[in-house]
Amino acid sequence: MQDQIRDILVKYASLPAAADLDQNADLFSAGMSSHGSVQLMLALEDTFDVEFPDNLLNRKSFSTIAMIEQVIAQLVAGKEAA
Repeated sequence: MQDQIRDILVKYASLPAAADLDQNADLFSAGMSSHGSVQLMLALEDTFDVEFPDNLLNRKSFSTIAMIEQVIAQLVAGKEAA
């Protein structure tokens, strides 16, 4: 999943260095803009067939690759349980 997230960051969030970032590096400090985070969210929803609820639409949810992976895993698990 982490490789997919990194690919999405490069393609949709305009973070060409995403492939080399530590999984706990702050993506906003690395150059991701708020517009990039919206594009990231949309691409993640399409790729993983999930929908981010309002309570997860915040900077923290998209702050690091590790956090994105954790949030996606929760959304996928919740979808499978439903």
